[in-house]
Amino acid sequence: MKPYQVLMALALAGSAALVLFGDNSPSAGIAEAVTRAPGAKPVAAARAPQAASRDADTTILRLTPRAELVGDSGDAAFAQGEGVFAGQNWNPPPPPAPAPSNAPPPAPVAPALPFIYIGKSVADGAWEVYLSRGDKTYSARAHTVIDGAYRIDRIAPPLMTLTYLPLNQQQQMNIGVFE
Repeated sequence: MKPYQVLMALALAGSAALVLFGDNSPSAGIAEAVTRAPGAKPVAAARAPQAASRDADTTILRLTPRAELVGDSGDAAFAQGEGVFAGQNWNPPPPPAPAPSNAPPPAPVAPALPFIYIGKSVADGAWEVYLSRGDKTYSARAHTVIDGAYRIDRIAPPLMTLTYLPLNQQQQMNIGVFE
C-alpha cells in the first residue's frame, strides 16, 4: 500500500471509532430568556459590529405581526400577486394594432407555376414540352389543358405562355433556347 492510502485508512478507522464510542448524549443546558432593566436601550443597528462592546445592553426587538405586514387580505394577496411579492412584467408593451384601412383587399394573384421543366422536342413544326408536377409527368402542346387549371397558350422557345384558368391570368415559364 502507498503511504497516502495508509493515512486514509487510519483516518477512516479514527472516524469510525469516534462515531461508535463518542459522547452521544444531548446537552442538558437550556438557554433561558434574559430579563433586562426597564430603561435599557437597544443597540443601534447602524453601529459596526467591531465597535459594539460586550458590555453594551442589547435588546431583542419584538417581531412585527403577520397581519400588519400582509394586511387584511392575508394570503389571498400572495396568490393574486399583490402586496410585498407582486409580480413585475419587464416585457415591452405590444405594438399598437394597425388602423383598419378602407382600401379594398388586393386582387387575387395566380400561384407560382407548380411545374418543373424536364425537356422539349419539335416534331412536324409543333413543339412539345415535358413537365413534371410531383410524381406525374405531362406532355404538353399548344392549347393543352393540364389538370383543369392551366392551359398552354403558346410555345416559342425560350418561353412558354400558360394561362391560370380560375383567374384567367397569363404566366410564362422559361424552357430554354432552341437547340
